[in-house]
Amino acid sequence: MTTERRARILATLGPASSSFEQIRALALAGANVFRLNFSHGTHEDHAQRHRIIRQVEQEIGHPIGILMDLQGPKLRVGRFIGGKVTLKPGEAFRLDLDPAEGNAARANLPHPEIFAALEDGTDLLLDDGKLRLHVDRHGPDFAETTVVVGGPLSDRKGVNVPGVILPISPLTPKDRDDLEFGLSLGMDWVALSFVQRPEDIIEARGLVGHRAWIMAKLEKPAAIEHLNAIVEQADGIMVARGDLGVELPPQRVPVLQQRIVRSARAAGKPVVVATQMLESMINAPVPTRAEASDVATAVYSGADAVMLSAESASGQYPVEAVTIMEHIIREVESDPSWRTGLEATHSAAEPTIPEAICSALRQVAGLLEPAATVAYTASGFSALRASRERPTTPILALTPELTTARRLTLAWGVRPVRFPEQLHESSEMIACATRTARDAGLAAPGDTIIVIAGLPFGRSGSTNLLHVARVPAATGSAG
Repeated sequence: MTTERRARILATLGPASSSFEQIRALALAGANVFRLNFSHGTHEDHAQRHRIIRQVEQEIGHPIGILMDLQGPKLRVGRFIGGKVTLKPGEAFRLDLDPAEGNAARANLPHPEIFAALEDGTDLLLDDGKLRLHVDRHGPDFAETTVVVGGPLSDRKGVNVPGVILPISPLTPKDRDDLEFGLSLGMDWVALSFVQRPEDIIEARGLVGHRAWIMAKLEKPAAIEHLNAIVEQADGIMVARGDLGVELPPQRVPVLQQRIVRSARAAGKPVVVATQMLESMINAPVPTRAEASDVATAVYSGADAVMLSAESASGQYPVEAVTIMEHIIREVESDPSWRTGLEATHSAAEPTIPEAICSALRQVAGLLEPAATVAYTASGFSALRASRERPTTPILALTPELTTARRLTLAWGVRPVRFPEQLHESSEMIACATRTARDAGLAAPGDTIIVIAGLPFGRSGSTNLLHVARVPAATGSAG
């Protein structure tokens, strides 16, 4: 029988991975979902990659998810005379709305919303945190600061304001344009950058509706203060460690990663660990041992997926990066302590019928050691609740909706399969489940499977059936 990998791989596409042959190779190497980064490339670039992914999906015969990643607001200083200055520790430095080119004493900061949110005594970070300024005094159009950590500063470098909720929408005009374009193509997931509050997800939901699932990228410390509320509003979570690590001390990022993963797992929302997972593979055919351990740590924690960024988008070894990640995941999942860790971090079910059914699924799977779990799902709810339990079995998600199947490619342990059959009776559902599990290579004749579903079929969130069935021979019927 097929050995299913539970953790999923999200691979970013870019200049190094745009052809049919390259994308097909990445999918065959183990990529379950592809990320299109709208911070780079044109609409035509993304439309072409989207078309190729769907061609690859048709050829290999199973759903592939596509995630569009919105750029979000980019806060930057203006330009400098000569293009570059050097700030020295202890010296004064002014930021203001004056569009004139800056020098070693001042610079343009064309973001009045930053000045409005500042408080005296806070810090500003420049150029991915390489430089730090302490705010001594500020007004609605300026900030007088002292350089704490100096260094070279050039045109249009980024600005971060740690510890402050900025009155900025996560959706810029560019994002809104990109979002509408991406949704018109049929994106499965939308990754929302610059999330600070649950209201940011609600705002995006008003534009996205039911056309895609929303993934909140947690890259701002302010979001951690509202973690559970953001998780509740979002369909999935991304631990965006690169940006998070700019505004926080590096020693806090691993702790927050674990906290975010636990929160998302408890809510049954897919969670992705991202950024610099195999960074050295941009230029090298093998990762460092530390990077391999980093990927393994995410898998041990029960994350739904791990992500490749530049490694697969612009690196020299995109297929090798996916292959190595696949090997690391399988190695971890073959370790008995991996399962022990999942059990230790499991969250108790809520007192609802769907939760009770999926909690029972976990217990029954632990006792009977069935070959697979089959979850009938129209919206994806039943499969996600089953995935939340991290059962010992692979989860075969049977859905009549192709969009649901594609979205579920990101969920831990879920193999989504679209089926066109119209099922009305529970006996038909059991027969279809056993046949599909056998045909998928997850179960052999005589094996036991668990079936969960909601009756009447097709109603979202109605999981109320658990059935244990035995897989018949190819010409037999379910027992």
